[in-house]
Amino acid sequence: MGRSRRTLPEELLLLALDPATGTTAQPQSLDLGLAGAQLVELALAGRIAPDGDRIAVVVPRPTGDPTLDCALELLRRRGAPVRAVHWIGGPRLGLRQTYLSHLERCGMVHAVAGQMCGVLPTTRYQATDTEISREIRARLDSAIRTGVPPDPRTAALAALAHAVGLGKHLYPGNEGRSSRSRLRDLIRHDPMGGLVAHAVMDVQNGVAAQPRRSPAPAGRQAGGRGAPEPARGVPAQPHRGSMARAVAH
Repeated sequence: MGRSRRTLPEELLLLALDPATGTTAQPQSLDLGLAGAQLVELALAGRIAPDGDRIAVVVPRPTGDPTLDCALELLRRRGAPVRAVHWIGGPRLGLRQTYLSHLERCGMVHAVAGQMCGVLPTTRYQATDTEISREIRARLDSAIRTGVPPDPRTAALAALAHAVGLGKHLYPGNEGRSSRSRLRDLIRHDPMGGLVAHAVMDVQNGVAAQPRRSPAPAGRQAGGRGAPEPARGVPAQPHRGSMARAVAH
């Protein structure tokens, strides 16, 4: 598959694959990242656009990519723009496996069957074309080391990589601290990527359950008592890890 045909969700997944173990780093947050990467890819294709903290469909014409078109159709059916944090926080059962299977059909990874604890069947995925993974990684490394503003796709990839916690996977240890910091800073170079990355982090922090409120009237803010309290009982890590027993995780 050529460079122009790789989508952002595919690139994010290839970044997350550990070449030594065949598992994916940050499996739970990666599921959220893939949903966010779909939004960025649809924006790059001119199908959707940010509307404040919401996502609006501007051109409902299919892209030709079945997985992206499914997401586009679901967005279209909403009718009104949807908050990015609510979209990303919604059910995405099987999304990671969908993309792993797609990469396998494209010949970029191959499945390796195994067992967990000698009993539970597992499937790991090994990259078959390491040159593709190296090229993706080189784009991030270049943006981090040169300080030159990256193209929107690379900026969005960096933002999503930071949002799902891949920084320590890509740039481990104390020696990688400055690179992780610069990876985080790249979030500012693409508005859509930044919006989606912040939404991914908000979902992980339980913010998706809290509707964004307009500023309270001045009388309610006196003494700082008018600000709404955070919702209680919201889990820090929402769902999406159930499929990890059956697929790479």
